[in-house]
Amino acid sequence: MNTVLSRANSLFAFSLSVMAALTFGCFITTAFKDRSIPVDIHVSKVMIKNVDDFTGPRERSDLGFVTFDISANLQPIFDWNVKELFLYLTAEYSTKSNALNQVVLWDKIVLRGDNTKLNLKDVKSKYFFFDDGNGLRANKNITLTLSWNVVPNAGILPLVMGSGHKSLAFPETYETSKSY
Repeated sequence: MNTVLSRANSLFAFSLSVMAALTFGCFITTAFKDRSIPVDIHVSKVMIKNVDDFTGPRERSDLGFVTFDISANLQPIFDWNVKELFLYLTAEYSTKSNALNQVVLWDKIVLRGDNTKLNLKDVKSKYFFFDDGNGLRANKNITLTLSWNVVPNAGILPLVMGSGHKSLAFPETYETSKSY
């Protein structure tokens, strides 16, 4: 005869197995959904300064400033299995010393129930756009890309790139004014 604890253990194990199967079923219903949407990125101001780099041996590095507009409709991404989106704008470029540089310029968290129409105007970089040297000046191929992480209720955490990039060129001269 089974004791009360043995029966409780069996019931708990069975319940846990059923919950795991239901969670997997919930995950599989949205696992193969395309989460890419069109994104419009417009750059209104680009500026570069040559500033002291306090992380190295008394060298100067390029510091870029970018003002941009972003518009996108995030509603098609949200379904019952999406808890939130972590949006981030990256700049990708190459220099003589590095074949690929990636810098995060801006980020935002969009929760379920928030406004899903992204329409931002004249946004400045949230994070510093430092280069580890002088690779930003006169760089003609810097690409801005909006990407996002989909944070689901159950399942994997996909990384998605928006289907809209913006290429820009940095000026050949440094800005000397104090303001941005």
